[in-house]
Amino acid sequence: MARDYKKEYRDFHGTPKARKNRAAANRARRKVGLKKGDPREVDHRTPSSKGGSNARSNLRIVSKTTNRQKGTKNA
Repeated sequence: MARDYKKEYRDFHGTPKARKNRAAANRARRKVGLKKGDPREVDHRTPSSKGGSNARSNLRIVSKTTNRQKGTKNA
């Protein structure tokens, strides 16, 4: 079954909250100096969802694998 990308954008990716989160993530990438195409990701030491900021002291560059496993440490 084909994905309905228009519906996904309308129902989630295009919501004001999702757009704000995506913009904050992009700002964090620019702040630490990651360029387009760089496979690494920005990790917030204190997650944005838990009140973390985009201050340089709260950001670090990690591999995609490390960043995606972060949430499953205690699972």
